[in-house]
Amino acid sequence: MPILNVKISGVRSDAVTASVSRMLQDHTQRILHKDPALTAIAIDYIDPRDWFVGGKSLAEQKQSSVYLNIKITDETNTKDEKAAYIRAVFDGFSALLGTLHEESYIHVEDVRAAAYGYGGKTQERRYHEGR
Repeated sequence: MPILNVKISGVRSDAVTASVSRMLQDHTQRILHKDPALTAIAIDYIDPRDWFVGGKSLAEQKQSSVYLNIKITDETNTKDEKAAYIRAVFDGFSALLGTLHEESYIHVEDVRAAAYGYGGKTQERRYHEGR
């Protein structure tokens, strides 16, 4: 039941949105073992003139960048899985966007089960109900 919030530098594109969504869905399922039916992805675009790295806009640098924050329930993935996910997602964005700035961030956020949920139930409650 992860939620993925994505910021991409560039002009909004249906094709890019669909490709990014597919890539993230695939890696999230394959590497982190998350159920695609419970995975939510929200994508925003930011004008490269408004995204700065090292004091210069991405437009000036002629590069793109991304910021991904994925919230997952704490203790449901190993360090190795998270590291593999970060590598695969960075490579996936590089393939889709080209000239991806190294200062593109992927944040896998482990959230306590008692403080995270959907449908009005915490993950902690879902765990106990499933036992």
